[in-house]
Amino acid sequence: MVGLGAMPGYGIQSMLKEGHKHLSGLEEAVLKNIDACRELSAITRTSLGPNGMNKMVINHLDKLFVTNDAATIVNELEVQHPAAKILVLAGRAQQEEIGDGANLTISFAGELLEKAEELIRMGLHPSEIIIGYTKAINKTTEILEDLVEKGSENMDVRSKEEVVLRMRSAVASKQFGQEDILCPLVADACMQVCPKNPANFNVDNVRVAKLLGGGLHNSSVVRGMVLKNDAVGTIKRVEKAKIAVFAGGVDTSATETKGTVLIHSAEQLENYAKTEEAKVEELIKAVADSGAKVIVSGAAVGDMALHFCERYKLMVLRISSKFELRRFCRTTGAIALLKLSQPNADELGYADSVSVEEIGGVRVTVVKNEEGGNSVATVVLRGSTDSILDDLERAVDDGVNTYKSMCRDSRIIPGAAATEIELARRLKEFSLKETGLDQYAIAKFAESFEMVPRTLAENAGLSAMEIISSLYAEHAGGNTKAGIDLEEGACKDVSIMKIWDLYVTKFFALKYSADAACTVLRVDQIIMAKPAGGPRRDAQPGMDED
Repeated sequence: MVGLGAMPGYGIQSMLKEGHKHLSGLEEAVLKNIDACRELSAITRTSLGPNGMNKMVINHLDKLFVTNDAATIVNELEVQHPAAKILVLAGRAQQEEIGDGANLTISFAGELLEKAEELIRMGLHPSEIIIGYTKAINKTTEILEDLVEKGSENMDVRSKEEVVLRMRSAVASKQFGQEDILCPLVADACMQVCPKNPANFNVDNVRVAKLLGGGLHNSSVVRGMVLKNDAVGTIKRVEKAKIAVFAGGVDTSATETKGTVLIHSAEQLENYAKTEEAKVEELIKAVADSGAKVIVSGAAVGDMALHFCERYKLMVLRISSKFELRRFCRTTGAIALLKLSQPNADELGYADSVSVEEIGGVRVTVVKNEEGGNSVATVVLRGSTDSILDDLERAVDDGVNTYKSMCRDSRIIPGAAATEIELARRLKEFSLKETGLDQYAIAKFAESFEMVPRTLAENAGLSAMEIISSLYAEHAGGNTKAGIDLEEGACKDVSIMKIWDLYVTKFFALKYSADAACTVLRVDQIIMAKPAGGPRRDAQPGMDED
């Protein structure tokens, strides 16, 4: 045994490399994890609902975000703690799946964990809490099915009224007070690009163009695309145009291989220049003869080529981003050609009008396609500052994602915390019927739902206790659709206020948050290796997000 004495430390210290961290047991691991998650949900919670406050987040690249969109907030905070990261992932999953409800996911998971801490302090074992929570979430999904509004499962995705009804709450939670302007815009854009089978709706087909100046009421929807650059050349407007798209640029092409030309006399030099000119003219003429009136280039446009384009009355556009170029091809139905050559008839695209317009001091090119291939619609947003525009864009994104969800499943449930109170009430009744220790966990799960009306009331500056008790009273009286009217600070029927939430949004948000909470509770030891060595390297300045 003498030889072992030389080893430093004993137990787990001697087993792992030095510099590691090891936390175990209830106090160190479980409660620390719960603490970290609670901190994270405390950040997002104040942004919940239409009266949610904005957060100002400055990320590691010094980019400023002013928003109350929980998904953006938690993505830009670099969350280090492993348990809080699980909540961030749950929020991100919700954002990608539904596009709205990330805040509910994170805040609700934090609330569940906070309640779990109380149970642990009472002496329950985490595994009993997990069993109770699992029973509770299964019961919750059953109750949610009950609360679905009758007749909402079949909707016409092309009826503006029905779309706006379902979209309002998602947009209002980001831009309260503006939803009556924004929702019809988003609904129009979505309905224009909705395919024959709505289940195949593609979110990428609704574009957002942000232009500084003006106000939200100047915003509009354009069928087609809005490019943020001017046309090259002098022709600024073309109607009913066929379009040729060249991905490789419009220019005299250098030969593929290196070659040397020996020129003996001045004539030869002159002829050489002439042949080059003639070649370019021939190519441009070929394009013009094919019936195209607009040339779109994916790279630089040479001066000589531009001169001939002007002569043949061709409008020239330049789109440098290849993603934009792809979308442009999708809008017009063109096929991008690699080299400058004569396009066939089926490779040409078509647009009703391509024109350069000036909006708020910025020249933009508007490509309109009224009939037929309206596969892309653009929402033109106007606002006074960049941060306002970014926030409006997030609201539009949420609206579009909600449209996508409602194309798949259009069932709706009461919003304005009516659903949550009803769930809390029914789960409490359910927990009283259970025997065993998990009934405490189910009761706490039911209590956690009160977080939603409480937060909504607090964010609106109302007294939370009064509101929650009057909500419970209404629901006990059998009015399952009583929710909070934030403006009057009283309880009101949701169907009068027209506040509905999509069933899928609620379903996934509650499911993800229960999963995240159970995952965090299942952890009883944290073993962190020593971080990899070497000096920390900061991100290079001047990198943009793409």
